[in-house]
Amino acid sequence: MNNMENNSSPGNKIILPVITSASSCDCSTIVEMPHHPPRRDQSFVVGLIPTQAGDVPQVAAQLRWTDHWGAIKARWGVGRMDYMIDPGLYALGNPDNASPVLVTANYKMSFDYLRREMSGRNVWILVLDTKGINVWCAAGKGTFGTEELIKRIASSGLKEIVSHRQLILPQLGASGVAAHTVKKISGFKVCYGPIRAKDLTAYLDSGMKVTSEMRIMTFPLKDRAVLIPIEFVAAAKPFLIIAPVLFIIGGIGGPDGFWANAANYGLFAVIALLGAILGGAVFNPILLPYLPGRAFSIKGFSIGIIIAILLLYIWGINLQTWTGRLDSLAWLLIIPAVAGYLAMNFTGCSTYTSLSGVKREMRWALPTQIAASVAGFVIWITSRLIQ
Repeated sequence: MNNMENNSSPGNKIILPVITSASSCDCSTIVEMPHHPPRRDQSFVVGLIPTQAGDVPQVAAQLRWTDHWGAIKARWGVGRMDYMIDPGLYALGNPDNASPVLVTANYKMSFDYLRREMSGRNVWILVLDTKGINVWCAAGKGTFGTEELIKRIASSGLKEIVSHRQLILPQLGASGVAAHTVKKISGFKVCYGPIRAKDLTAYLDSGMKVTSEMRIMTFPLKDRAVLIPIEFVAAAKPFLIIAPVLFIIGGIGGPDGFWANAANYGLFAVIALLGAILGGAVFNPILLPYLPGRAFSIKGFSIGIIIAILLLYIWGINLQTWTGRLDSLAWLLIIPAVAGYLAMNFTGCSTYTSLSGVKREMRWALPTQIAASVAGFVIWITSRLIQ
C-alpha cells in the first residue's frame, strides 16, 4: 500500500522524501541464530559461500526461463500468494566482509529484479520475510518493518560476516522501518537507496549518493498495464459464477418466452457485467491519468457511466416503456458501481493516493457502491417481473 500523501500530478510522478522513522517495536531481546540453508526449491541457488557464520547460498544473477515463466504466472494470478523465496542471507557473486548489504522482500519478483540489476557485482542480499509481498506494500502492512529487519540481521549472523555496519534498503520500504531503532539494537546503520533497482549500480558507484531523479516515483502506462492481468483474472472468477445467474434471471417474465427473453435481457446483463469489469480492471489503469477526479472510485465510476450509456445505446433499450426505463436505470447504477469498486484495487500501487486517503475514500465509496449495486439489481429484478 502506498503511504504517501495524495499530492501527485497528472504527470504520474512524485518525489518521495526519505522517511527515517516509524512506530517503534518491542524487539529488544534478539536471539542469535545460525544461518539456515534454503528450505524451498530455489533453482537460482548455484552454490555456497563459506563465512564465519556458516555457509551462505550463492545465487545467479542471470534469470532463467523458469524465473520469467514464474513471473508471467504470478502476473496472471497463478500461484501468486506463494511466489516467494526463503528469507535469509544470500550471496551474489563472491562478496567478502567489505561488500555492501542490500535488503529486499521475499517476493520472488522483487528478489529477481534485484539480482538481475546487480549482475557482475559482489554483494550480500538480506531477504526479509514479507509473506511474499513486495517492498512497497509490505512496508505499508508492516511486514517489511523494523522488527523483522532486526531479527533477520541476528538470525543470518550478519555481524560475523561483514566488517562494516551499513544496510542499503529500498526507499519504498522506508515507511515501515525505524532507522534509529535498527541502529540502536543491531548496530547497523540504515541507508536508503534509490526507488528502482536499475539505479543501484549508479548509486553504489557514486559512493552511495542519491540523485533527485532516483527519488522520483513514476507510474507510466507500462507499469499500469502489467497490473491488468491479475486484476482481470481476480474479477473473472466471480463473473463466471454470476453470469449464468443473470442470464437465467433475464429469461424470467415477458410474453416472448424464457429463451427469447434470456437471449435479449439475460445476454445484455452478462455483457453489461463484463463491460463493468473491463472498465474497472482494464480501461481504468490504461486511462488513469486522463479520467476525472482524484479518487479512484470516481475514476472508475466515470468510465462505468460511459460504458453503461454506450451499451444501452448499442443494444437499443426502448426508453418509451417502463420496462426499458427501469432496465436503463438499473444498469446505470450497477455498471458504474462495479467499475468504481474494481478501480479502487489500483490504489495501493500508484503515485496518486496515500494510505490515509484510501481509508477516507473507502469510508464513503464502499457503502455508495454497495447501495448502488443492490438498488440496481432490485430495480432490474422488478423490471423482469412486471413485464
